[in-house]
Amino acid sequence: MWKVGIASTVITPQEPMWLSGYGSARLSEGTRHDLWVKAMALEDAQGKRAVVVTSDLVGLCKDMYERLCSSIESRHGLDRSHIMITSTHNHCAPVTTDVLPDYYPLDAAGWEMVDEYTQWLEPRILQTVDEALSRLSPARLSAGEGTCTFAGNRRNNSEAEAADMLAKGIPLKGPVDHSVPILAVHDPEGNLLAVMFGYACHPTTLSDLQWCGDYPGYAMIEVEKAHPGATALFWTGCGGDQNPLPRRSVELCEKYGAMLARGVEEGLQGQMRPIDPEVRCAFEFVPLQFDRAPTAAELKRDAAPGKGVRTRWAQRMIRELEAGKTMATGCPYGVQVWRLGADQLWIALGAEAVVDYSLRFKQEYGPQTWVCGYAHDMVGYVPSRRVWDEGGYEAEYVYEYGWLAYRFSSDIEDLVAGAVGRLVKQVNDEP
Repeated sequence: MWKVGIASTVITPQEPMWLSGYGSARLSEGTRHDLWVKAMALEDAQGKRAVVVTSDLVGLCKDMYERLCSSIESRHGLDRSHIMITSTHNHCAPVTTDVLPDYYPLDAAGWEMVDEYTQWLEPRILQTVDEALSRLSPARLSAGEGTCTFAGNRRNNSEAEAADMLAKGIPLKGPVDHSVPILAVHDPEGNLLAVMFGYACHPTTLSDLQWCGDYPGYAMIEVEKAHPGATALFWTGCGGDQNPLPRRSVELCEKYGAMLARGVEEGLQGQMRPIDPEVRCAFEFVPLQFDRAPTAAELKRDAAPGKGVRTRWAQRMIRELEAGKTMATGCPYGVQVWRLGADQLWIALGAEAVVDYSLRFKQEYGPQTWVCGYAHDMVGYVPSRRVWDEGGYEAEYVYEYGWLAYRFSSDIEDLVAGAVGRLVKQVNDEP
């Protein structure tokens, strides 16, 4: 039998500070509902342990991710492959240090507030992991799947067009993944202890000034109301090019949360598959390369006032180049694969992977494959080859994440898929 431990910690800021996302300075004015970091610790029949962390944050920087992994290893003896750290990419969460460093027009006092919150946050994430591992107790795991349909491909549908098409009953254009992967935890007596679920869509329904978990927050609240005493945990799938459509109202956010909760309930009431108590874990950093660095003329052009994020980025790049700083020509990209039981694969990709990755890996490795995005640290948008060839926002705006580049090299999908293939083989090979 498995052993499972669950823990949750509120991480809502206790004073007004800057909200993440949208490339603007938004100072919070209140709380719609609390933000959380949650952890689920697993121990299989052989005593192998693993832990997954979920959070209502936009993401983590590389330094913080590395510190968390190092601390968890030193405290609990778990190496990186057994630690899955995810963020929902919620845009109603606080800004944290070094995530989207040029995104926000903050002064020194604003960045000091961000750093103070980040320093407050990090030990609370570790505390949550500590508590989950300390609470390991016998449990049964099962897997299932529901459906939910509000995600739309934002590359193929404008918001105005999407609202009109949906009102007329016309399907939206472009690839989507409307599956809702579900992991249920029951105690030996059959009581539901926790439900972890995912969905491939940006949590960007709202853009106001209230702390809130966006549609995942509302979905978790609804699931916990339907199952008193159970903890709901959420991870965002490969939603880099997926938006809630239409959006921008509290009513829609509540509606989408309720729709997702119904998808979870559909899965729980359906054919759930028991998962045998075995966990196999593998991890690899893939060395992604940038397509090219911008020229001096391009940086001068982009540094002109009035372009928001792009202006701030280009001006910082020019300062750092003039100071003699060596700039990266690529970055390490985290890819992780877990196998639960005999055949439940769980692939965790770093940052903003587009939906093509989820669709590809489920086709290659079978329907019992989950693909999580927004794991590890936030390196930027991760386009497929299709998206790279098409160009546009998700293909050409890697500079928003602070790199001296506009895009990754064209072989990015091959590199990521190659790493996934190696790790799947590793967790499936006999020990």
